[in-house]
Amino acid sequence: MSARGSAAREVFEIVVVSLILALLIRGFVVESFLVDGISMEPTLQDGERLLVNKLVYRFHPPERFDIVVFHYPRDPSRDFIKRVIGLPGETVEIVEGQVYVNGRPVEEPYVVNRGPDFYPPITVPPGHVFVLGDNRPHSDDSRSGWTVPVREIIGKAFLVYWPPAEAGTIP
Repeated sequence: MSARGSAAREVFEIVVVSLILALLIRGFVVESFLVDGISMEPTLQDGERLLVNKLVYRFHPPERFDIVVFHYPRDPSRDFIKRVIGLPGETVEIVEGQVYVNGRPVEEPYVVNRGPDFYPPITVPPGHVFVLGDNRPHSDDSRSGWTVPVREIIGKAFLVYWPPAEAGTIP
């Protein structure tokens, strides 16, 4: 085989291995998502691009305040991003915009606009989480009568990478 043929084969092998690794990483480790809408403002802005850790929930369940990407329960072809508020077996209630979990108020410094919201007590079913958007008046979330099966969570958002001026870890 000539030097030129050997170099071409080497480039081909590198490209194939790179594509396989990229597909494996995207499929099982980290995936990019686009924030579409204002439901997570001020934490996340419409049009931002994020990285989502797809491995984290293989090792432990979601935790309160995690920002998760999941398949929307009413239309699994759509992906949503919200904040976990209630865990399996917990009772969540909202009175005049104040969220209570198991009767205790939840501190939510990331919420700017609570609104005069009321939601009757609900016990989160086993294997599910109760999620809310940070911009409550503009969020389709668990207040609409659905919870998220943990198996439908794609992963935990951890990094904004676009636009560059907003790049950084998600608090």
